[in-house]
Amino acid sequence: MTDYAKLLGEETAQQLLGHSCKTIDKSKLHLPGPDYVDQNFLQTDRPIPVIRNLQTMFDHGRLGGTGFLSILPVDQGIEHTAGASFAPNPIYFDPESIVQLAIEAGCNAVASTLGVLASVARKYAHKIPFMLKINHNELMTYPNTYDQIMFATVEQAYEMGAVAVGATIYFGHETSDRQIIEVSRAFEAAHAMGMATVLWAYTRNDGFKKDGVDYHTAADLTGQANHLAVTIKADIVKQKQATNNGGFKAVGFAKTDEKVYTELTSDNPIDLTRYQVANCYMGRIGLINSGGGSGKNDHADAVRTAIINKRAGGMGLIMGRKAFQRPMDEGVKLIQSVQDVYLDKAVTVA
Repeated sequence: MTDYAKLLGEETAQQLLGHSCKTIDKSKLHLPGPDYVDQNFLQTDRPIPVIRNLQTMFDHGRLGGTGFLSILPVDQGIEHTAGASFAPNPIYFDPESIVQLAIEAGCNAVASTLGVLASVARKYAHKIPFMLKINHNELMTYPNTYDQIMFATVEQAYEMGAVAVGATIYFGHETSDRQIIEVSRAFEAAHAMGMATVLWAYTRNDGFKKDGVDYHTAADLTGQANHLAVTIKADIVKQKQATNNGGFKAVGFAKTDEKVYTELTSDNPIDLTRYQVANCYMGRIGLINSGGGSGKNDHADAVRTAIINKRAGGMGLIMGRKAFQRPMDEGVKLIQSVQDVYLDKAVTVA
C-alpha cells in the first residue's frame, strides 16, 4: 500500500483520506464497479455496439473489470503545439511511442488525434482501445484565438477501428453554441455507428476571472458544464477537477441556488468534485478528471487528484503531459501510481 502521508504530507493525506462527505451522500450515487455498464447503460437507448465498446474499454488494462478508467490522452501536439509538448521528450513526435506508452502503462484506452492513431491503426487498434479526438484548438492562428474546430469525422474514427470518439466544448465561449451543435450531431452519429462518446467539458471565457480569482474550475461552473455534457449524451465526461466555488455568484450571471454552496458543497476538494459527479446524473455517466499539466511535483499531484476523484465517486483519470514529458519508464510508473489508487481498496468513497 502506498504511504500517502509520506507522499502528500500528513496534513493533506488526513484532509483527503480522513474526510467524511456530509454534502451529497454516497448512497445516492451510481458508483463505479465491475457491473457499471450493466447497471447504467443497459436501460438506455444506446445501441448494443456502443454498450459493447464501452465494456471493451472497461475490461482493458490494469484497471480492467474494476469500473475505473485510466486513459492516456495525447492531443497536445495541436492544442499546445508539438514543440511545446514533445521537446522535453522527442520520442513522442513518433505516434507509435504514444501508443506504446499507453500499452506499457496498462491503460484502458489511448486518446489522440486523427493523424496519430491513423498512422499506427493496423498495428495497434486491436491491441488497445482507440479513442479518436475529433476536434481541437490550434495555436497557429495569429494572434492566438481559442476555438474548438473539427479536425476529423466520426466516419474516420469508425474506419480505423476506434471504440470511442472524444470532443471538447468550451462552455461559456462566444462560439460555444456552434460547438454544442457540432458535437451533439457528431455524438449522435458516433452512437449510430456503435462508438462510445467522451466529452472534454471545459469552461472558457475571460469573464470567468473576477477580482484576481479564476473561476474556470469552480464547482458550480464545471458542474453545469458536466450537466450540459450529459445532456448531449456523452457516455463519459472529462472535467478539470474543481479547485474553488462560487463562480456564478462572483461573475454575476446565469442562475444558482444558495444550497449549492451551503449544503451541496464544502471547501473540501472531495466535496467540490462530488458536486461535479452529481451533475453527471448522480454518476450514471462517469466523471474522469484531468491529470493537469506537468510540474515539479507530478507524482504527488497525480496521486492527490486520483484520491480526490475516487473518494468523490469519480471514475478515473485521463493523464497526458505528466506522463509523456518524461522518459517512458518514468511515465509508466507515474500512470501506474495513479492506477494503484483505484486498485487500493483502502481508498474508499467518502
